[in-house]
Amino acid sequence: MKLPQYPQFKPSEVERLGDIPKHWEIKRLKYVASANDDTLAEDTSPDFEMLYVDIGSVDAAAGIVFKEPMVFDSAPSRARRLVMDGDTIVSTVRTYLKAIAPIEQPEPNLIVSTGFAVIRPKGVNPRFLSACLRSSYFVESIVSRSVGVSYPATNANEVVSISIPLPSLPEQHSIAAFLDREIGRIDRLVGKKRELIERLQEKRTALISRTVRSGLPSAEASAAGLNPHPKLKPSHIDWLGDIPEHWKVKKLSWLFRYAKGPSAAMLTKEYVADNRGDFPVFSGQTENEGLMGMIDWHEFDFARQVIFVTTVGARAMTTRLVSGKFSLSQNCALIIPRSNATEPRFYEPVLRCLFDYERRSIS
Repeated sequence: MKLPQYPQFKPSEVERLGDIPKHWEIKRLKYVASANDDTLAEDTSPDFEMLYVDIGSVDAAAGIVFKEPMVFDSAPSRARRLVMDGDTIVSTVRTYLKAIAPIEQPEPNLIVSTGFAVIRPKGVNPRFLSACLRSSYFVESIVSRSVGVSYPATNANEVVSISIPLPSLPEQHSIAAFLDREIGRIDRLVGKKRELIERLQEKRTALISRTVRSGLPSAEASAAGLNPHPKLKPSHIDWLGDIPEHWKVKKLSWLFRYAKGPSAAMLTKEYVADNRGDFPVFSGQTENEGLMGMIDWHEFDFARQVIFVTTVGARAMTTRLVSGKFSLSQNCALIIPRSNATEPRFYEPVLRCLFDYERRSIS
């Protein structure tokens, strides 16, 4: 991507911002935007239906990813902020989550948490302003102004006191249009990659399922000195079907034991952030291979690989292989071989097929 070039720059004299084009200005956000203009009235009808957005409903990259339907009478007391087209919501609590999102053509009943500062542009391009508020400079400035370790928070006054770079209005329009075009192009490429990844994952799953049920394909079996066309027998297991005649069927508990993390409840994100070290903490999250962070002690130490499994959520029973020194947080567990004769590298894809089948039967 080729970015526009400017002939001359000047120091912004703002920490973290660096140099800016010479003809740009620096202004505090409060001079070009307002904060928290509209709030849902306390005498709102108890039956008023709303779509509620909390801090956890906003992804740093994707924006608002979930809106929870509810009525005013049962809504939490923090469900009060009104928004309009062109606003940007900026999290002022748990600021490490970087929950910032533009508001574009919102539903009339969209309400956001009072944990957000609702920033409304005044005389500036809304899309340009929203881009400024989502820039790494602005996000880092908010985090640096937050107070507290386990629940870092700031307030709207602190947010609007942050300075931002400000080009002329026509240039703001051009920059916003450039970002819309280029980000749209990137999003389309990401969509195509996701489609390819989904197809490859389907092929991968089919390959694993076929192999763990019926053995190696003919050519690979012959090369390994195995019978390429073994006789089959019923496994008497719904998801498994027929298996090679010489294979056995055993209960999982005969081959493995199950273990949770003894200190799982203690190992929160806040604890991990305060006790950094060299040993991984795995959790039930599915991003980043389940890695929550690194701490200065460990609970498990496996020279051989064991099977890690998530236990809660839409992706419960997701498996992977782990080894070495580590600990476990909430919503995950280990499936550990009872003997060296049990090979986790074989059984992990077997369990993946089994768990995929089980997951499909859960509402």
